[in-house]
Amino acid sequence: MTKLSDEMIALSDEYVLGLMSQGEAELFEEIMARDEEVARRVGALRDRLLPLDLSASPCDLPEDFTARVHSAIAAQGQQEADPAAMAANMTRPPARSFRRVIAAALVGLAVGFGFGGGWLRPMPEPVVVAVLLDAQGVPQAVVEDFGNDTATVRFVTDIDVPADRSLQVWTLPSEDMGPVSLGVLEGTRAARLAFGDLPDPGAEQLYEVTLEPQGGSPTGRPTGPIIGKGLAAPQL
Repeated sequence: MTKLSDEMIALSDEYVLGLMSQGEAELFEEIMARDEEVARRVGALRDRLLPLDLSASPCDLPEDFTARVHSAIAAQGQQEADPAAMAANMTRPPARSFRRVIAAALVGLAVGFGFGGGWLRPMPEPVVVAVLLDAQGVPQAVVEDFGNDTATVRFVTDIDVPADRSLQVWTLPSEDMGPVSLGVLEGTRAARLAFGDLPDPGAEQLYEVTLEPQGGSPTGRPTGPIIGKGLAAPQL
């Protein structure tokens, strides 16, 4: 296993935090395609941040958010005014250094907002993962089932959901049980699903997302068009 340089670790963090321009992100994605260690670093950080994404509700930023960011940047600037610190940073592009200051400031502010020390705890490993494809074979969503009556769903493409419709996630534990709802979604945000007592998920178990009347299927079974479906693959 090759140890990543500090620079590559910093670039990975910037990519996941969305601090790169489109061009920079595209170049970094080419690096990931050629370097398994970089791709592994990015995947691990995304997994660590997923609990925050799933648990955080949309909210307005505090009125003093901008001022606090500027304050953090100013404090960093004062530290770099030291001649030794300036000499150490001369080999780094100014824009890159500036983005790192912003990244540090935002992470620090996120902790200050009350996410606490536990929000970066890694998710448990899923028992199975299913990639849901549409009728043309295009990936629409990914379902991870953890085998403890919880699962997550993440959409990988834009889906138009009319105002009077809801997306609903289903699985087929067995032919005898028939399709069982794992939950009704609010839009296409990543979501954690909690459902009733079901058998442990198995290989090639069917998962799908359908477009149902607002609030979910009125019959308790899938009634609307299938957005995507796929078979589960066990995670070794």
